Amino acid sequence: MAEDNVYESMLCVKPEVHVYRIPPRASNRGYRAADWKLDEPAWSGRLKITAKGKMAYIKLEDKNTGELFAQAPVEQYPGCVVEAVTDSSRYFVIRIEDGNGRHAFIGLGFADRGDSFDFNVALQDHFKWVKQEGELAKMEASQSTAPKLDLGFKEGQTIKISIGNIKKKDSSSAKPHPMAGGLLPPPPGVKTGGIIPPPGSQQTKSALLDYGSPVPETQPSADVWGDFTSAGSNSSNDAAKSGWVQFS
Repeated sequence: MAEDNVYESMLCVKPEVHVYRIPPRASNRGYRAADWKLDEPAWSGRLKITAKGKMAYIKLEDKNTGELFAQAPVEQYPGCVVEAVTDSSRYFVIRIEDGNGRHAFIGLGFADRGDSFDFNVALQDHFKWVKQEGELAKMEASQSTAPKLDLGFKEGQTIKISIGNIKKKDSSSAKPHPMAGGLLPPPPGVKTGGIIPPPGSQQTKSALLDYGSPVPETQPSADVWGDFTSAGSNSSNDAAKSGWVQFS
């Protein structure tokens, strides 16, 4: 019942072939087409090769009505059902069956060498596909019977992941970044942005701003040069006249 539902595909069609009566095989050397009466074929018609599942069928039909003349079921190729002759590539010997268990061997010939080549290749391709399908089925069967690898965690099972030593960055050991412009950071205790005034600058500033009040004689001098100008009063007076300041 399953075979009746299998799709039948067409592999090859040749519009003209010839059938010959062949003598019994004289030896194990094989058949020779020269022993046949090639100029007197027993039948001429159309050839079809169909495939149904793994089986291939060589069908000989009437070219006008399509009536089946003979059929040769092929289970494997090369095999005993189709055999090439030893003296030509255009002739074959096939075994036909009538469906009742009876069979006979007949000669099959092609008028064109290209038609015989197509006949041969169609059978080869089909049984190559059958072989590949069989190997694929065996592979799938072996994979289904093989035990599956279970990589899942069992109940209560844990894993430990070890990560390499990671050094934490110590904020206390961080080096201070230099200020913009290449300036060094201020010393501790001084606010950023401030400038340390020189000694006596506040007194000098107040003295410069106080234009009206004369500086007392007893008030110490706010001159930043200090003792450099106090030493040698005589020489300083002479230097002042000339516009130069003499250091002692």
